[in-house]
Amino acid sequence: MCTVTFIPSNGKVFLSSNRDEKQWRKDAVKPTVYHYDSGKILFPKDADAGGTWIAIHENGNAVVFLNGGRDKHTPHPPYRKSRGLILIDLIEGATPYNSFLAIKLAGIEPFTAIIWDDQHLFECRWDGIQKYSLQLDEKLPHIWSSVTLYDEIVIKKRRNWFDVWIEQNSKPTQKEILHFHQFGGEGDCQNDFRMNREGKVFTVSVTSLAISQQKATIKYLDLKNDDQSEESITFEKITASR
Repeated sequence: MCTVTFIPSNGKVFLSSNRDEKQWRKDAVKPTVYHYDSGKILFPKDADAGGTWIAIHENGNAVVFLNGGRDKHTPHPPYRKSRGLILIDLIEGATPYNSFLAIKLAGIEPFTAIIWDDQHLFECRWDGIQKYSLQLDEKLPHIWSSVTLYDEIVIKKRRNWFDVWIEQNSKPTQKEILHFHQFGGEGDCQNDFRMNREGKVFTVSVTSLAISQQKATIKYLDLKNDDQSEESITFEKITASR
């Protein structure tokens, strides 16, 4: 939930996420298709709270979360509900962007949601008091880094790494994107894309969604256990108009 990229390439869009977590957190459940009232949803599951940080619905909509809203905050638990469960609430809606605008977030820890809704891209933030939303150009690549782990100087540096890489790889494959998410940076284990801060907080996994017109394929690299898996979902429903 700490580094996210959006990349349109070769007729698809790729949403990819590095999950940086505390060492005591339980291992996540690999991506699986789950059945909800709204339809099928594909996501890896957080074994602690049962939510997720990245998911795609069979209607073609997808949501990715990062920890933190606009600025670094001091946590004040207990919270009313896990952010990972809020993500499920959003993607269960016919239009997750409208779900974000409507949902009550009092008592929820700050987060940033990157929402792919009816082939439109939105950046949505909750800072613990107020919501902010912005529609982005879905024809351009984008990167986000969590404000809870990276200050503005490091966030700008990471954005520069990304921009340079995109210049050199204008139409990357999913394999190349996964490689970048593991090895991008300058050899600084504190702030590289695959980070490790003295074994207390580190990148436990990389998840990448490849979204086409007909289906999505999720590739999941469990870095903590040196394992990987792949799962797909076919789009069965037409996304409702916003």
